[in-house]
Amino acid sequence: MRELSDYTGEFDPNLRFEDFSKETLVKLLGVYAKLYQTVDGFWYLSVKERMNNEQAVACDLWVWERQTPYEMARLCKVLRIKRDGVASAMKALQVGPWSFTHKLGIEVRDKNDAILTISYCPTLEVLEREGNGREQSICRQVDFAAKRKLASFFHPSMEVVPLKLPPRESKHEICCQWQFKLG
Repeated sequence: MRELSDYTGEFDPNLRFEDFSKETLVKLLGVYAKLYQTVDGFWYLSVKERMNNEQAVACDLWVWERQTPYEMARLCKVLRIKRDGVASAMKALQVGPWSFTHKLGIEVRDKNDAILTISYCPTLEVLEREGNGREQSICRQVDFAAKRKLASFFHPSMEVVPLKLPPRESKHEICCQWQFKLG
């Protein structure tokens, strides 16, 4: 079995992903995650430019209410993650596409309680540079709704409590922090 580190050389009509080395596949996953997030940003901005920010937020909410369980179902199926509570939700967050571009810290305090801390978020950095305050709607509405949808996917009564949300006073602060809990 080949372990290609890149795709230099001649075109290979029989190339398969399995032909690449583990390190190359991990890099490729990172690129795919970034592409996924870039499409999210571009479609949002297209609605914002054609209509307004209010409509873009409404569309974003609509999309993530549907995408979150779709994404979680596929991740759980491939990795055989059980839909049985807080620790399972944290497992799925660890392996989701956002984990490649964000810096996540996860503290599972017990089977019914975990804290998710995001110390780097490229979306927040873009929104802060833009300076229009859109992080209020993106982080407090859309991201919160997506996290609630994720929680309910793993347990219908799982709660999500925002502990720290933007705006930040300094780029040295964490981006956001969330508690996931049952009971």
